[in-house]
Amino acid sequence: MRFYTLLLGFFTLLLSTSVYAQNPAEAEASMDYYLPQDVTYNAEIPTPEEVLGTVPGKWHVRHDQLVKYMRSVAEASDRVTLHKFAKTYEDRPLIYLTITSASNHQNIEQIRKNHVALTDPGRSEQLDTENMPIVMYWGYSIHGDESSGSNASLLVAYYLAAAQGKEIEQKLKNSVILLDPSLNPDGLNRFASWANTHKSKNLVSDPNSLELNQRWPSGRTNHYWFDLNRDWMLVQHPESQGRIDNFHKWKPNILTDHHEMGTNSTFFFQPGIQSRTHPITPEQNQSLTKAIADYHAEQLDNEKRLYYSQESFDDFYYGKGSTYPDVNGGIGILFEQASSRGHAQESVHGELKFPFTIKNQFLTSLSTLEAAQNLRQEILNYQRSFFQESKRKGENADIEGYVFGTPHDNARTHHFVEMLKRHKVELYRLAKNIKTDGESFEANSSFVIPSDQKQYRFVKALFERRTSFSDSLFYDVSTWTMPYAFNLPFAELEGRDYSDNFLGKKVEGLPEFPEGQIVGDRSEYSYVFEWDEYYAPRALNRLQEAGVRTKVASKPFTAITANGTQKFDYGTVLVPVGPQYLDSSEIHALMKKAANKDGLTVYAVDSGLTPRGIDLGSGSFEDLEQPEVAVLAGEGASSYEVGEVWHLLDQRYDMTPTLFPPDRLNFADLSRYNVIVMVNGGYGNISKQAVSQIKQWIQNGGTLITTKYANNWAKRNELANIEFAKEDESEDEGKNVTPKPYAEMDKARGAQYIGGSIFNTKLDLTHPLGYGYNDDDLTVFRNSTLFLEKAENPYATPLYYTENPLASGYISEENLENLSGTAAIIVSDVGSGRVISMTDNPNFRAFWYGTNKLFMNAVFFGQTIDGSSGN
Repeated sequence: MRFYTLLLGFFTLLLSTSVYAQNPAEAEASMDYYLPQDVTYNAEIPTPEEVLGTVPGKWHVRHDQLVKYMRSVAEASDRVTLHKFAKTYEDRPLIYLTITSASNHQNIEQIRKNHVALTDPGRSEQLDTENMPIVMYWGYSIHGDESSGSNASLLVAYYLAAAQGKEIEQKLKNSVILLDPSLNPDGLNRFASWANTHKSKNLVSDPNSLELNQRWPSGRTNHYWFDLNRDWMLVQHPESQGRIDNFHKWKPNILTDHHEMGTNSTFFFQPGIQSRTHPITPEQNQSLTKAIADYHAEQLDNEKRLYYSQESFDDFYYGKGSTYPDVNGGIGILFEQASSRGHAQESVHGELKFPFTIKNQFLTSLSTLEAAQNLRQEILNYQRSFFQESKRKGENADIEGYVFGTPHDNARTHHFVEMLKRHKVELYRLAKNIKTDGESFEANSSFVIPSDQKQYRFVKALFERRTSFSDSLFYDVSTWTMPYAFNLPFAELEGRDYSDNFLGKKVEGLPEFPEGQIVGDRSEYSYVFEWDEYYAPRALNRLQEAGVRTKVASKPFTAITANGTQKFDYGTVLVPVGPQYLDSSEIHALMKKAANKDGLTVYAVDSGLTPRGIDLGSGSFEDLEQPEVAVLAGEGASSYEVGEVWHLLDQRYDMTPTLFPPDRLNFADLSRYNVIVMVNGGYGNISKQAVSQIKQWIQNGGTLITTKYANNWAKRNELANIEFAKEDESEDEGKNVTPKPYAEMDKARGAQYIGGSIFNTKLDLTHPLGYGYNDDDLTVFRNSTLFLEKAENPYATPLYYTENPLASGYISEENLENLSGTAAIIVSDVGSGRVISMTDNPNFRAFWYGTNKLFMNAVFFGQTIDGSSGN
């Protein structure tokens, strides 16, 4: 009788598991639902329920709860150690767990060193990979509102710490797992608060429910509303900087990146679309990705769960978590789970419950571990060969090195070098002045990167200019040529152009920020500094914040300094000592801070009489008001681009912009602002009354800055005098159209989309928007099909696209023709004020340093633009 009872129980469990596997609506938040039942679990390891008082999936885990549980597991298990490696903008700790066997933990530093040595072509051949552990980095929920990953990490940590038996012991002996439970703590917490706040006792799965519809800006992004899954290569944020340090400290073989997608989808794992894999990525990377995919498929097949692969997503842009490893000797794996976006939601597959989504992320974590065991030595050998081959390719490359730098802006060069060193790129100071490819490079301000190094593939990816592609569709941008992004002169060194004699002192570690200087020390008359340096706006804002009167030169001049006669260009800032409320010692202290903290060269000038050009008391020195900036932030505006402006002004320039909800325009006093920014967006909900109020504000002297599709709103409301370029249309439209296959429609339409490319423009260096630039050739980033005609007023288009504008990236022939010769910026007069219309986003992803100055010039100098120069 006992035998039949046990048998009945077994079949009941089997049937129950089968139902759960097939039907997402039957998923339940219980440890028995999630965990494999074919192993025993160590009772000394606490479950999430024992520590947090709830089972994963019943509520969305907060970040503090996540950290609390990970600490508890690390304290209880000799398989686990916890590491804090950085803080978010909101001061949340970034942590990861090192999970491996207890015996490996006794020797963990030597294991790490041996593993990293596998990436050194000079040492790796002597290493035996037969018994070497494989290293994996498992990262969860870099998009905060794709939270099934972070919630699954609780189960993954428990399973790896508590599961018993020879099989799990062997897997842990053969593996070192770096478990990052929350790649985006600030976003995760924001979303958990939303989902938990709006959860009902009886789950509501209606897609119209408030719980399932976050308000702007959503929990996807970090504190400043950046998509951190685009920042792995750019490393502009503390989350990414700490994570990349971890990556290169360990050089993981496999990196998993757990995401969510639309509710009506199923489950995706890589490889993605093969025709969109970046050509620098070795073929073996993709073949190993496919081999790993077989283990995911088997795991999900056993659970009767729907999935797909080799569709939708690609491995082109190296700035994503699933692709960054591909150019660094590892294998990146993207997982995309259909999202409940709350606790339950209706879908085409029935009701999708949160626990079902969590379990899929858990299952594919286990299948990754299984794949790593069976493919361990092959993957380790691949890592060794990757760097050996990369070094050989660099040794034999036609381009033997790259040189870059500018004497005009030490800070931009510094930040580029800083980024390169975070990725362990080998580079040197230029040993002597050289001229090559029409550019001059000075030894004290330039750097050289030799191709002969193990990071050659990565270097090539950063510097290449690519305009031909095997596919015309891209999941993200099609190019990212970094010297263009930083607006730095650079040259490819080939053959006789390159010499080892160019290599000066090697750059070790992260560089120190370059200090400026005060030439002539203290002055009782005036100080001047040019606008070239990246942090000049920060210095100017600090002076204005302190109540110092400042002026800007609208014409060049020369002045006598301690270094002799010095030329000063358009945009030079004048700080007179006489007409101030502060005394000369206080002003001097501020100028010292500008030199030390902002990297500026400040000149003390003791006379207003100049040898050439305007004198210091000339009316051609325009008085400057401190910018009081409002950035429209709310429904209708791109949260990404609002965040980029907020981050730029707050983090880099120490300004205090107001994030201004558009619905306050009806009654707020706009006179407290002199600059309003409207980034890409629709703004259809702004009332006529508010439009009238904005127009009156501009007429009274305000500066309105609009970017991308905000220009449509400005034109529609007769605030900007701009015209959109028309595409050529046939008079017989429709009569001569050749029918095409329906299956080709998406591809044909997608080919007309500009996902992100780099273009050549011409800049008027005499215009206030061109202040601080030293070359009228400027490369800009564009990811829209908005084309503006040049203004009728010849002085109102300070930036326009050249006739052959493509510098790097993909654009269709039709769009290239439409773009050629069009306007990039137009200035319109509205009474005493200005509307500055920018077709592109000058602050893209915080790394497009080269065009930040355009935006800051609009903020600081829009007020000085001559009214007769507007359109």
